Amino acid sequence: MTRPTLTILAAVSVLGLAAGGCSKNSDMTPEASSAATDSMALDVPDANASAMPGEQLAADSHGAKFLMDAMKGDNSEVKLGQLAAEQGGSDAVKKFGQMLVTDHGKHASELANLGTAMGVAKTDAVTAEADSAYAMLKALKGDAFDTAFKQHMVEDHQKDIAKYQAEAQSKDPAGLTGMATKTLPTLKMHLAVAQGL
Repeated sequence: MTRPTLTILAAVSVLGLAAGGCSKNSDMTPEASSAATDSMALDVPDANASAMPGEQLAADSHGAKFLMDAMKGDNSEVKLGQLAAEQGGSDAVKKFGQMLVTDHGKHASELANLGTAMGVAKTDAVTAEADSAYAMLKALKGDAFDTAFKQHMVEDHQKDIAKYQAEAQSKDPAGLTGMATKTLPTLKMHLAVAQGL
């Protein structure tokens, strides 16, 4: 045989051995094949590894109750803010009312997304306190409206700040405590504006 023929035969032999070696996996029993696949899977990062454990909230948990109350709080601020923007006696009260609508409307949207991620359904309800305040404020005009609105907003934001501070320091999931921490500066700014009306 010529030298090129020997080289070609050697190459064909090596390819045949390689192909035969690859086909050995098909001779495995299903159990052995499954075990081999499982052992390889250990080296592959889990696609869900980045998901935070415990993010789904039980309906009666502290976190779920806080989230539901926070949603109602935002809805309440938007409702009362709209009333102030329409009925306020001074430009300052009207502007503050619009600020409440904008800020709490945006926050309500963020809470709805957080709630969806944590298994807590969005609510459009408002608090009982907000319903009472709305009924009382709706009957007032001018300076009387502004004075009553200011008083309600100062008291309401003081309560909200206390609730959000407690939540920020709670043992609830990081998504909730982080949201509470992030929200506090806005609530404090609203309180300062309300006090200055």
